Amino acid sequence: MRQASLTSELMINRELSWIAFNERVLAQALDPRTPLLEQAKFSAIFSNNLDEFFMVRVASLQSQLHAGVQGLSEDGRTPEQQLEEIRRRLEPLLLLQQSHYRNTLKEKLREQGIHLLDYQQLSRRQKDWASSFFQTAVFPVLTPLAVDPAHPFPFISNLSLNIAVLVRDPHSQRRQFARIKVPQKNLPRFVRIPTELHGGRVPAPRYMAVPLEQLMAFNLQRLFPGMTIEGHYFFRVTRDADLELRELEADDLMAALEQGLRKRRMGGEVVRLEVANEMPEPLMQQLMRGMEVEEIDLYRINGPLGLDDLMSLLAIAAPELKDKPFRGRTPRSLRRSQSSQLEDGSLRFQEFESIFSVLRRGDVLLHHPFDLFSTSVEEFINQAADDASVLAIKMTLYRVSKDSPIIAALIRAAENGKQVMALVELKARFDEDNNIQWARQLERSGVHVVYGVIGLKTHTKITLVVRKEKERLRSYCHIATGNYNSRTAQLYTDLGLLSARPELGQDLAELFNFLTGFSKQQNFRRLLVAPVTLRRRMEEMIRRETEHARAGRPAAIKAKMNALVDPPIIALLYEASQAGVQIDLVVRGMCSLRPGVEGVSENIRVSSVIGRFLEHSRLFWFANGGANEMYIGSADWMGRNLDRRVEAVVPIEEPSLHARLLRLIDVYLHDNCTAWDMRSDGSFQRRIPEEENRAVQLTLMEHWRSGLNDSDDATP
Repeated sequence: MRQASLTSELMINRELSWIAFNERVLAQALDPRTPLLEQAKFSAIFSNNLDEFFMVRVASLQSQLHAGVQGLSEDGRTPEQQLEEIRRRLEPLLLLQQSHYRNTLKEKLREQGIHLLDYQQLSRRQKDWASSFFQTAVFPVLTPLAVDPAHPFPFISNLSLNIAVLVRDPHSQRRQFARIKVPQKNLPRFVRIPTELHGGRVPAPRYMAVPLEQLMAFNLQRLFPGMTIEGHYFFRVTRDADLELRELEADDLMAALEQGLRKRRMGGEVVRLEVANEMPEPLMQQLMRGMEVEEIDLYRINGPLGLDDLMSLLAIAAPELKDKPFRGRTPRSLRRSQSSQLEDGSLRFQEFESIFSVLRRGDVLLHHPFDLFSTSVEEFINQAADDASVLAIKMTLYRVSKDSPIIAALIRAAENGKQVMALVELKARFDEDNNIQWARQLERSGVHVVYGVIGLKTHTKITLVVRKEKERLRSYCHIATGNYNSRTAQLYTDLGLLSARPELGQDLAELFNFLTGFSKQQNFRRLLVAPVTLRRRMEEMIRRETEHARAGRPAAIKAKMNALVDPPIIALLYEASQAGVQIDLVVRGMCSLRPGVEGVSENIRVSSVIGRFLEHSRLFWFANGGANEMYIGSADWMGRNLDRRVEAVVPIEEPSLHARLLRLIDVYLHDNCTAWDMRSDGSFQRRIPEEENRAVQLTLMEHWRSGLNDSDDATP
C-alpha cells in the first residue's frame, strides 16, 4: 500500500475523534470508583474542553461553511456534515453530564454533608441571609440592560452566564425583556451559606452553597421595583476565539498580538448558544435573532449551564472525597544536588555535588510528576543562575505558570551578569496574555527576549546552559515533552532528559541560532527538529521497520503521543502493518487511524489512557532489526507539529535509560483498568480487569511512594 492509496474510508474524522476523547473524560466523572469531588473535577474538565472545542474547532468549521468552502475533510465530510455530526454526538453526552450532576453527584455529596442547594430549598433564615448577601455583595455590580426599540440588543461576551428576565408593567400591561450578566469574575459561582444556618439538621452539613445565578434570579424584584417579574431564564454564549495573526504584515508581533487579544475579549461570531431547557420559544427566538444564531448552534440544557465551575468544589475541605495527595520524589542521582538542603544544613558541604557534576557522569531521565519538577528542572535552572562559572542560559517558554520560579531564576541570572536568552512563544493559544506579561518583565530585567521564527510556532521545550570549565566551554541541556510550568508539572505526565553530551549541546546551540537569527540549519547531529528533519526522519524509520519485516528481521513500533492525525504518517503505518510490523500505539486524544481493519491494519493496536494525570509525554520506539532506537520529544504525529512548528525530539542512547522507557511504555500497554481500546470505527471500549487491577498511573504512584525508584532505572 502506497501513500497515494490512502482513502477517506481509512481515516477517522479528527473532530469526531476529539469528541470520543472528551467522552472518555466524562466517563471518569460518571465512574462510581472516582472519588466524588474528583467526579466534579472531571465533569468540569469535560465542560472546559468543550468550550475550547467550540471556540476554535467548531468556529473554524462555521467559518468554512459561511465562506462557502466546499473542501472535504480527510474522511470525506463537508463542513456542514461535520457540524451536524458533532451536534449529534454531543447531545447525548450533555444529557449524561446533566443527569449525573442532578441525580448522582449532588445526592452523593449531600450524603457526605456537602449540600449544593437550589434556592427553593433554602429555609427562611437561609433566604434572609442570601437576600442580605445579594444586597451588599451582588446588587451594586449588576447592570440590567433593557431590550426594546430604544435599546438595541446588548453585546453578550464570550463564555458569560446571563439571565434573561421577562417583566411586565402593571399599569400598561406591556411586557419587556432585559438581560443581566452574572458577575463570575469577582464572585464565586457557588455562594457558600454559613453552616450555622443549617436549620437543626442532624448531622449538621459541613458545606452548603447555592448557585450565584439562582440567588440573583430570586432577588430580581430589587432590580425592577414596581414591575412584575414574569419569568427568568438562564443562557450562556460561546464565541469564536481563534486568534489570527498576519505576522509578515506586523512590524511588532507583541503589539499585533495585543490588538488581537482585545478583539478576542470582545469576541467573534457566536458559535454556540446554551439556554435553560425551560426557556419559552418566543424568548429563545429573540435571543437567536439578537445574536444571529442558527438552530444548529442552539443547545437546550436540562440543568445548570457552565459546569466548568464545578472545579471550584475541589477547594472544599474533604480529603476523603478526593484523590490521595501525591508528591513525587527527587531522582536518586540528584539527591545530593539540592541547594536548599545545603542551605538548611540537612546536607553537609562535603556531601553536596552540583547538578553539573552529576551530568558529567551521565544523562538523567526525568518522569514527572513522579520525579519532582522542583528538585530536578527548577534546581537545574536555579543552579545555572547562581553558578559563577555559568556564562549563558538559553531556553524556550511556551506555557509558564504564574509566579514561576523559572522566570525568577532567569531574572536573577541576568542580574548576575550572565547572558540570558528566552524565547517566549506569544502565540501559545489562550496563554498569549500571560506570555506577553512575562516577556515584558524579562525584558525589563535585562533578559534578551525573542519571539521565534516568522510563520512557525515554537513548541519545543529546550534549555541550554553554557559553563566555563578549565579554560573550555561545556554545554548542559534539558530537552523535554512538557512545558516549563511548575503547576502543570504536578498534573501532567511528562518526560525530560538532562544531559552534558557535547553533540546535544552543539545541536541545541545551532537550534537556538535558528530561532534567534537567520540560520538555515538543515541537519543536526542527534536531534530531530521540525520543520527541518523530524518528518523526514520519522517517515524513514517507519519505512525501515517495513523493510525489516519484509526481510524477516525484528520489526515493531511502540509509540505514545497526544494525537495521531497526519495522513502521510498514517499511510506509512498501514503499509508497515501489511508488511507484518507489530504496531502498538498509546494515543491520548485524537486518532484518525483505523486499527484492526482487515487487509490494512490488523497489526495495529491503539489504546488511550485517561487517569488522574493528563497524559502528555511522547515517546517513540523502533525495533530496527534488533538495534532498538528510542526517542522522546515535544511533537505529536500531526501536520502542525511536523510542518508548522519548531519541535525537538531527542534519542535516548544510554542503555539503562532506554530500557527504563521501554518498560514504561509496556506498563502503559498492559494497563487493564484506565486504558481504552480503539475499534476500527473510531469508538473506544474500556478495558475491564479480569484479575488484579493494573492502572498505569496508580502503579507508578505506588512505585514512587514505596521508594522503589531509589534506583533511577527502576521503572516497573
